[in-house]
Amino acid sequence: MPAPIATMTATLTATMLGLGYMRGAPGTWGSLAALPLAWGVHLAGGFPLLVVATIALFGLGLWAVAQYPPARERHDPSEVVVDEVVGQWVALLVVSYEAWRTGLSPLQFPAGWGAAFVLFRLFDIVKIGPVKWADARNDAFGVMLDDAIAGAMAAGLVALVLYGVGK
Repeated sequence: MPAPIATMTATLTATMLGLGYMRGAPGTWGSLAALPLAWGVHLAGGFPLLVVATIALFGLGLWAVAQYPPARERHDPSEVVVDEVVGQWVALLVVSYEAWRTGLSPLQFPAGWGAAFVLFRLFDIVKIGPVKWADARNDAFGVMLDDAIAGAMAAGLVALVLYGVGK
């Protein structure tokens, strides 16, 4: 791919078609945009497709962040939100799995959606434990990995919301 096209593709991917340029809280906008995208992917192919799409977007995001010029100048620029989409999708995997397993619409689990969103944003912002470790890598892999880990931590707690402690 010629350099200008690769740079444009990386920019569009890293910023999720420019969504990352929204003012206020671009990471939150990216996480919010991830919700209907995850729902659409789930409708198209259920939990298995959301898993594949999450892995594929992680890989594409890794490439995009590594190629995106501002990310080479400063660690994790705020307009890069592909990582938030991936992390939010990881947090939603529990909801998608439960909907797929039961044959219900994912919208039948509003507590799961709400918990996935709030907990992912919390872990992404606070950056405790392994999220902080991944973020400290200061490279494209760390940019993507810290959100995937935040999503996994949120997914663990979402499972508690959906399945209840001690059920």
